[in-house]
Amino acid sequence: MTQMNPGNDRPETKFWLGQFYVTAAASRTLDLEDILFALKRHHSGDWGDLCAEDIASNEYALQNGGRLFSAYHDPKGVKFWIITEADRSVTTALLPDDY
Repeated sequence: MTQMNPGNDRPETKFWLGQFYVTAAASRTLDLEDILFALKRHHSGDWGDLCAEDIASNEYALQNGGRLFSAYHDPKGVKFWIITEADRSVTTALLPDDY
């Protein structure tokens, strides 16, 4: 995994990201710009391509603790996820096959 600094130019944030990592496969497959754009969305509570039930689960986790999960697609259609652990110590960008 590669540790990255997402920068300070982010929109309103809803939670602490902790350390940010990108799996090796995601790093090889995705453009960094696409990962960071998705990270900003995740950090602001835009959960990407999730069903209503998963969005509700994230909203509950924001208020009561729990893992936060987002799903995005890059411009080529490659699906990837961003997951923030329940304790907010780590956020990881990964491909579904990495899970």
